[in-house]
Amino acid sequence: MVGRVGSVTVAPPAALPRDAEEYLSWLEVERGRSPRTLAAYRRDLLAYQAGVGPGNAIVTASPTDVAAHLAALRRTQRAASVARALSAIRGFHRFLVEEGVREDDTTLDLPSVAVTDLLPKALSEEETERLLGAVVGTGPLVLRDRALLELLYGTGARVSEVVGLNLGDVAAAVESPDLPLIRVLGKGDKERVVPLGRLARQALADWLSGQGRPLVEPKRWRRRSDAEAVFLNARGGRMTRAGVFGVVKKYAGRVGLADRVSPHVLRHSCATHMLGRGADVRVVQELLGHASIATTQRYTKVSPEHLRRAYEGAHPRAGLREQRGAATT
Repeated sequence: MVGRVGSVTVAPPAALPRDAEEYLSWLEVERGRSPRTLAAYRRDLLAYQAGVGPGNAIVTASPTDVAAHLAALRRTQRAASVARALSAIRGFHRFLVEEGVREDDTTLDLPSVAVTDLLPKALSEEETERLLGAVVGTGPLVLRDRALLELLYGTGARVSEVVGLNLGDVAAAVESPDLPLIRVLGKGDKERVVPLGRLARQALADWLSGQGRPLVEPKRWRRRSDAEAVFLNARGGRMTRAGVFGVVKKYAGRVGLADRVSPHVLRHSCATHMLGRGADVRVVQELLGHASIATTQRYTKVSPEHLRRAYEGAHPRAGLREQRGAATT
């Protein structure tokens, strides 16, 4: 509806199509994007819509439409702004494919452009310990929250995978300490088996004990699938991604990390810490459920000092000068 302020006609704010709103919601909950990043992506998608056409045009856009929009941006925007816009648009079209809205990714054949790394910065090991140590107190929901955080960090699982866990997926790990493995259903309904560390396994066992989950179970299940859910909300329903996000933010706020921590940051931290301690990149790829090892390799940034120590410890000629010096004395 068009309104007037004084003598000036004011148009209503442009609205994005439903699929674009769902993409932004996914970025917030699944990927833990900050409000500032989400606002920037919304502006990029609104500009994309203005360039391509109103209504649902950005959902049905062709490669030519996308290329023309980016060409127009390059004429008026800084390179960094164009790179961010491309990231938002590419992510949106990949989301459409993953959600089954489109069969093709209209950005697939775009020329390579240097885009900023969208991975969140991993927590240090000390910061992670602070976060996990913030879950203190008693009661079933405290046990749930401890198990939730330990599982997210201990397995590197996606938040969607964690809320999708059923009791049968974790039964073997809880019942058999010698074989702590859980079954995770990842993207594309691909199943993988993930090991569970000692602390995560104990936290999960505590939550599933008589002092935890049974006390949260409702007298009557609202949905049949809720009865099988590992993680329940306070009303006895299966936890949602937004619910998990809220739990993570709650404890991050207690230790001054609220602006840095999300479920995806815990996944990133798990991978980064394992690689930093010498885990093989293919092992981490399997753990995280990455289809391509190139995705996992984005986590392999190491410090110059770590690189130097690894080189000197592994290369046969790295210590040659010291060896020669010792031989001549």
